[in-house]
Amino acid sequence: MNFPILYTFRRCPYAMRARMALYHAKINYEHREILLKNRPKDLYEISPKGTVPVLDLLNGEVIDESFDIMKWAISKNRSETLFNRVKQEQIDMISLNDNQFKKWLDKYKYHVRHPENSLDFYRKNCEKILNKYEKTLKDSRYIIDNEISLADFAILPFVRQFANVDINWFDSNYFHLSAWLKKIMDSDIFNQIMKKFEVWDENERGELIIFDK
Repeated sequence: MNFPILYTFRRCPYAMRARMALYHAKINYEHREILLKNRPKDLYEISPKGTVPVLDLLNGEVIDESFDIMKWAISKNRSETLFNRVKQEQIDMISLNDNQFKKWLDKYKYHVRHPENSLDFYRKNCEKILNKYEKTLKDSRYIIDNEISLADFAILPFVRQFANVDINWFDSNYFHLSAWLKKIMDSDIFNQIMKKFEVWDENERGELIIFDK
């Protein structure tokens, strides 16, 4: 039996969020774990840009943007509520994360490579966005409202990276955001997607992820 094939790298935040959506929607798929420093030719054949995640569907369609993979996964379940409420607000929030926060996060994480400004400068630019999340989380359990949403899955891997630069500073300055981060990281979905996989052998099939439905 054939399944959609996901090319992924465990620590990539874009891959992490795509896999969270696949797990939440209980989509069966073939997992191909790759190394970014040694990307397989099969990846470039279906997606010339060579980034992960990439989902190769059974109908020949290829989805090579993580947010699109998330939306595709959720669309397979008509009763799903993860993305069918306050949809535009979620889209706007994910866009802010991908287009603004990610830029400052990379410079904050690798500030030594960007000596034109200080670590504090990069952190303050990240804070402008994190403060929005903190304000929302004072009055709700999740990043949008009291139910978990696609936006929570989409944003979490990036907030996690920010927190890990200086976890003590983060916990001291973002009480509500820190609690939100820990809550999702303690969830079964997060623990499943952080499972370590063997690097895919190009001569073999990847590991099958099968859910009981």
